[in-house]
Formats: sequence, structure tokens, C-alpha cells
Amino acid sequence: MNIPRDLRYTSSHEWVRLRGKIATVGITDFAQAQLSDLTFVELPARDDELAASDEAAVVESVKAASDVYAPLTGKVVEINERVVDHPELINTDPYGEGWLFKLEVADPAEIEDLMDADQYEESLPEDE
Repeated sequence: MNIPRDLRYTSSHEWVRLRGKIATVGITDFAQAQLSDLTFVELPARDDELAASDEAAVVESVKAASDVYAPLTGKVVEINERVVDHPELINTDPYGEGWLFKLEVADPAEIEDLMDADQYEESLPEDE
């Protein structure tokens, strides 16, 4: 399982890369593996104002649909149109080309409320 050390994570399996006040958001390798082959992505609209834990996007696979939540409070400044046309990018590169949207965060200190890589890894179910 790929859990990059430089990201922060939510218990609902979103990842965040914060650069200044811009947070790039996606779903984790664990989440995409659980969903399996993604077939549809619905992203928030540019300029949407989101509070931390608001429903922000939806990803659907052959198995299930899953909400994606805003990990931080802020305004959507960019969306990844490529994943709308090619949802499989989330499966093949969840931390790179499979990112979902970018937020201009209201308070960068909110990142401290999210899990680091070790905490996220510990929160995952044990392999059966």
C-alpha cells in the first residue's frame, strides 16, 4: 500500500498536499483499491466554498459510489478535468495525475487536525 510520507490524511481516506494556502486533494491508494475500477467522477464547481468535512465530490466504480469530503475549509480554485474523462487515472496514479480538486484554504493551520502517514497507516484495517 502506497502512503506518501509528505501528505496528510482523513479518516474517510482523502489525502491533502498543502503548498502555502493551496491544498491539492484526492483519494488514497487504499480508497481506490477498495472501490476498484472507477467509472465516474463528479467534482465540485470552481469557486465552491467548502467547510471541512463537507461533501465535495463523488467517485463511482463498478462496485460502489463513494462521497469525497473536503479535508479543509476553503474555496475550490481548480478541478482536475482529466479524471472526469479518465476516472481510471485515480486507480493508476491516486497521488499524482489522479488528484481531484484544489482548495485555497481559509486557515492552513487546519492541516494539523489531519493524520500524518503513520497515523493513517495505523487507522487502516489489518490485512486479512
